[in-house]
Amino acid sequence: MFGFTADMLDRDGVDGVVAKLAPDVLNRDEWIERSRAIWNDPGRESLDIIRFKDGRVFERYIAPHRIGSTVVGFVANIRDISRWVRAEEALEQHRALLEKAQEVAHIGSWVAELDGSHRLAWSAETHRIFGVPEGEFGGTSMDFFAMVHEDDREAVQDLASAARAGTTRYEIDHRIVTYSGSIRWVHERADIVRDQQGRPVRMIGTVQDITDRRRLEDQLRQAQKMEAMGTLAGGIAHDLNNALTAIAGYAELALSQVPAGTARVDVEEIRRAAERAGSVTKQLLAFSRNKLVEPRVFSLNDTVESIGRLLARLLGTDIEVLTTVACDVPPILGDPGQLEQAILNLAVNARDAMPAGGQLTLDTSVEQIDEAFARAHMPLTPGSYAVLRMADTGHGMSPEVTSRIFEPFFTTKDVGKGTGLGLSMVYGTVKQMGGFIYVDSDVGRGTTFSLFFRPSAVGAVKEAPRAAAQAPRPRGPEQETLLIVEDEPAVRNLVASSLRSEGYHLLLAGSAEEALVILAAHRGAIDLLLTDAIMPGRSGIELARMLTDDRPGLPVVLMSGYTEETLPTSVAQTWSLLQKPFTPRDLRRRIREVLNR
Repeated sequence: MFGFTADMLDRDGVDGVVAKLAPDVLNRDEWIERSRAIWNDPGRESLDIIRFKDGRVFERYIAPHRIGSTVVGFVANIRDISRWVRAEEALEQHRALLEKAQEVAHIGSWVAELDGSHRLAWSAETHRIFGVPEGEFGGTSMDFFAMVHEDDREAVQDLASAARAGTTRYEIDHRIVTYSGSIRWVHERADIVRDQQGRPVRMIGTVQDITDRRRLEDQLRQAQKMEAMGTLAGGIAHDLNNALTAIAGYAELALSQVPAGTARVDVEEIRRAAERAGSVTKQLLAFSRNKLVEPRVFSLNDTVESIGRLLARLLGTDIEVLTTVACDVPPILGDPGQLEQAILNLAVNARDAMPAGGQLTLDTSVEQIDEAFARAHMPLTPGSYAVLRMADTGHGMSPEVTSRIFEPFFTTKDVGKGTGLGLSMVYGTVKQMGGFIYVDSDVGRGTTFSLFFRPSAVGAVKEAPRAAAQAPRPRGPEQETLLIVEDEPAVRNLVASSLRSEGYHLLLAGSAEEALVILAAHRGAIDLLLTDAIMPGRSGIELARMLTDDRPGLPVVLMSGYTEETLPTSVAQTWSLLQKPFTPRDLRRRIREVLNR
């Protein structure tokens, strides 16, 4: 503490006194101005901070010194508060770093008092998560519960009560409704702070926005569900195709022996029913992405423009079809016929969604997908895509419907109005082409399907060279030996009956391993291999490769009602493919065509 009198100020002036007292004051000009103000108003008191260049911080209190009512001088009390200021600055820096860390991690914090006041304090990141500007939050637990989604509110309140009672830990995922009205998912965790007597005094917790994570988890579950359903559908189609091949085949054989009359009519119905069932298995195969295709490079624009002209005639005059194609869309690899069928299926659904008429728009574009968009649309990956979008102005779909539209046999149509296989076929077609499909819809605002395709890495698909032909041999079933490999006895017996009646010599095997044993004992030549593509153990494809390596030019016909994956392009282009279910007539014609080449 020190003092100075009016005489000192008269003699040295304010600047002089300040210079003597503190020559190293950092905020010297500010201090001089405040000292002048005190001198000019002798009756006032002053409390200010003095910062020195060496980092010290003093607190100065000045009060007038009076004798009677006359101010004869001033008394100043100066205290070194450097340690407290540094501690406060460090605390403020720590608080700022904590706030920044919460912002980076997108994890907010909160403290709820349990003294009956219902006070609740949020960090800045918690305000951002809830979309509430700082200063506009009411600051009570009731204000927080008002923002919890009404369907989750009771569960959150019950858990909070149980946590206060010490019977469970507070940890929960729930929805909130932000100030803007959007619905977000948050994950909250908290612990109870108790006093020395064990009474709960406050709850300290964290909150994290997990909306994106929940969306990705939902997309992953949906993808896994569709993959599992595809595997199931493919397996069902495989078993059905084997059974239908036998049913349709034996029905055709019976027709050649049954005279005209009631029995023949019944057998005809059996054959037609098998054909109808076969069309269903083809749709299942399309969904499961196990249908045999011969992919080629084609123009997405040409396909869209061609089908657009067709749709304008098919959908009726009350639906306007608009087609727009971008000039730089690269070619893609796939089956253009299947893609056209997929577009037709989407158009039929769009027509049903617009009973009073409307507009269907098809447009193509090239889009560069970034990481953020890909994360929001798993399993899409970043990169360049050729994109086809089909948008209608129909009644739209609810989120519950859009989450199931690609499932086989799921339909919102009345009984008899659809099988529920149309969109599942679209899904399978797009996936088989290596693409991705997403739907954006809401009740009352129409529906948009977005199909993403990777551009083809090559400009064209070159046809694989055919194996060199064998030396000419006498033609005719009586001189030709066929190796038949089929693991399903009913199909194997049907094939044997159909071909023996033509006079072929047959070697029958139930597996690739058995076929190799038969060949080892067979002395003559083999004119053709007819094998199921996929069998337990060694597949028919592997068997065909082994035999053609040993017997170049050996004709091969692959039968398939199901494959674990699309056959490689080289296989599809080298050997003949016979899709199950088939009839004896189809079988005999294909065998003869391949042998006559």
